Amino acid sequence: MNLHHLLHKRLSAGRPVRVALIGAGKFGSMFLAQVPHTAGLEVAVIVDLDPERARDACRTVGWDAARIAATSFTKDGLAAIGDAAVEVVIEATGNPAVGIRHARAAIAAGKHIVMVNVEADVLAGPLLAEEARRAGVVYSLAYGDQPALTAELVDWARATGFRVVAAGKGTKYLPLYHDVTPAEVWKHYGLSAAEAQSAGMNPQMFNSFLDGTKSAIEMAAIANATGLDVPSAGLAFPPCGVDDLPHVLRPRDAGGVLERAGVVEVVSSVERDGRPVFRDLRWGVYVVLEAPNDYAADCFRQYGLKTDASGRYAAMYKPYHLIGLELNISVLSAALRGEPTGQAQDFRGDVVAVAKRSLRAGEMLDGEGGYTVWGKLMPAADSLKVGALPIGLAHGVRLVNDIAHGGVVRWSDVAFDASNETVVYRRAMEARFAG
Repeated sequence: MNLHHLLHKRLSAGRPVRVALIGAGKFGSMFLAQVPHTAGLEVAVIVDLDPERARDACRTVGWDAARIAATSFTKDGLAAIGDAAVEVVIEATGNPAVGIRHARAAIAAGKHIVMVNVEADVLAGPLLAEEARRAGVVYSLAYGDQPALTAELVDWARATGFRVVAAGKGTKYLPLYHDVTPAEVWKHYGLSAAEAQSAGMNPQMFNSFLDGTKSAIEMAAIANATGLDVPSAGLAFPPCGVDDLPHVLRPRDAGGVLERAGVVEVVSSVERDGRPVFRDLRWGVYVVLEAPNDYAADCFRQYGLKTDASGRYAAMYKPYHLIGLELNISVLSAALRGEPTGQAQDFRGDVVAVAKRSLRAGEMLDGEGGYTVWGKLMPAADSLKVGALPIGLAHGVRLVNDIAHGGVVRWSDVAFDASNETVVYRRAMEARFAG
């Protein structure tokens, strides 16, 4: 609760926090919108495949000509990371292979790394975080995104002495969404293809939010950061509003839907027949906690906290998340406190490729949000046991075996380049955390 004070001290000492932003898309643009209003925070360099597009993004979010002129723009992420003026690197490309490369370069250069790229974090975050700790720099999830916000709620609950029963986020979900392709995605968002195109919306990216892949990735990041378990059968997406969180998200033996306490889960904002859930949590995050004794349970009641019928289970939630508008918290926490806003501690959750339809040998997989596979959350131990192919490596690889609709794709089902640097790093992560 003192980041603003610490930043003011840095500014007064003539040492503003200087950042390199890699990726000036929506998340990056939202961060850039807040920079002119945060005295003591400066963006030294912005990296984008199209530097002029990045300049346009700065103009769109309100940067004046002087600020744009004082900022370097480049295509070269590694050069930006090596800039002596940079203290914190923000990786916001969304490409897992590129994200891992940039994170390792930042760690090697002694720079803190804020990983907006949760796809990269789920593919190899536990090993990246370990590498950063050895180097004495911060590797952090991105505040404003749901994994970091959920991890914060879990930490709050545990630090105050409560047992965490469940934690996660809300989304719009129906079972049929798992098989949706980019060709069909816009009707589920209530848009025409022309409207989406005019708004610059990428159908494959938006489909990854719809088909369950993004939810699986975010829950894996939360499990790895908090030590919570992953449901053995994957996410169930129970329909649930905020008032019903303590009733629904409690163990089955206590009347809820969870196989056990201490897991991640996503709640749906629509009932299975498509009706909206009352007081849904589509844009927010939550933690369900259990009173450790009768006195605490009495306090829940006395102070108006909504509980289940027993009075022992309660929930705290944040109804909205502001994405990149909140990213300053991660940047300043790393630079001023030396602390991450969520960080992988173990390899507990994995996201594996599952066939959206019957696939044939010779077909090329097209990755997250595409036409061929979606990402399913799986306990990491189970993923390693069956040799499942992570969704982050299920792009641009050719099948060597047929895969039935709904089947898990395995490493042995694809022709992959064992010398590829991302494959090598992922394999090293699997070996390191296999136990």
